Amino acid sequence: MIKKAILPVAGFGTRFLPVTKSQPKEMLPIVDKPVIQYLVEEAVASGIEEIVFVTGRGKRAIEDHFDVAYELEQILEQKRKHGFLENVQKISELAKFSYVRQPNPLGDGHAVLQAKHVIGDEPVLVLFGDCIYDSKIPASKQLIDAFEKKGKSIIGTAKVTDEEVLNFGVVEGDKDGGDVVLTRILEKPNPEETKSRDVAVGKYIITPEIMDILSKMKSGDSGEIRLADAFEIALENNIEIRAHDLEGLWLDTGDKLNFLKATIHLGLKHESLGDDFRKYLKELKL
Repeated sequence: MIKKAILPVAGFGTRFLPVTKSQPKEMLPIVDKPVIQYLVEEAVASGIEEIVFVTGRGKRAIEDHFDVAYELEQILEQKRKHGFLENVQKISELAKFSYVRQPNPLGDGHAVLQAKHVIGDEPVLVLFGDCIYDSKIPASKQLIDAFEKKGKSIIGTAKVTDEEVLNFGVVEGDKDGGDVVLTRILEKPNPEETKSRDVAVGKYIITPEIMDILSKMKSGDSGEIRLADAFEIALENNIEIRAHDLEGLWLDTGDKLNFLKATIHLGLKHESLGDDFRKYLKELKL
């Protein structure tokens, strides 16, 4: 069973400037929780017990969020705000958390590699901070279940339109049951370059073989150590990589427009705010 997850959170969040000048993008709130908490809760609901954050400079707020807030908890206790207190205490109890630094922004694969000494020689879930799923079965659990059938590195995917293809990494391959056995990965191709509309959504399970490839890479074609380049090297060496189409609604929070869409979607589903929010939206006259 997979019990550990790596969450790379060292990026600068340039698409959200100026707010990310002093605040991690992963800590931007959707309703009443930061994006990163949705991912952690998804991982925990999927059976993950230990989470390794790969951080960088200016990311201390993430560590503080998942730590015990002694003074805050004391104040909430004194004021008998027990509902707020319970919600705050749950956060630090979600999992065992550890933190490693990515000293230089040398690519997503380089970020994952920083956690190698914590993960050891075992497969690991990797979640990037732009991908939330609204699904009956947590997206990470879907990926873990698919991995356990074959034991091969696996990429979570979703289908996109022709117009969206050039914004993502596209996977090609041969169908095998409910999965795809990869033959090629294309980084942001033009629609006419591929018939596939299956794109990577920032959720992976990687085996020690992939981690070993990353540790031997100096840089890929992009000049960085990229996870996609490591997968390509694996395919060239006949190491099987699979892709699994995730069920549910993909909420991409990686740009401002999609972040707003995710906020509206989850706001409408919020237990205490949803009805009033829906009423407000219906009354809008813009």
